[in-house]
Amino acid sequence: MIDLDQFRAVDMRVGRVVSVDEFPQARVPAWKLAIDFGPELGIRRSSAQITHYPREALEGTLVVCVVNFPPRQIGPFSSEVLVLGALDPERGVVLLRPDGEAAPGSRVA
Repeated sequence: MIDLDQFRAVDMRVGRVVSVDEFPQARVPAWKLAIDFGPELGIRRSSAQITHYPREALEGTLVVCVVNFPPRQIGPFSSEVLVLGALDPERGVVLLRPDGEAAPGSRVA
């Protein structure tokens, strides 16, 4: 188990997906995302295994991400944030998204 202070150390923020690119070099199907977290954090990149979402459904949507993990090298791509989702046995990763219009960069409590 982790304690509350360990949980508080995880910096989860709301971001807006600004671009979605193909990632043919990925071993597991994935999109390369650029996510805007507002003026404090700017745009960060992520490799996300959410290919059951079409590009059009992702561009402009709000997502919840962990922004304080170290970057992870995935093939030729540096993934800077972890996009959060629930694991569904049929659909794979189902995105966690804020209800309504949370501002990009907002902390998740």
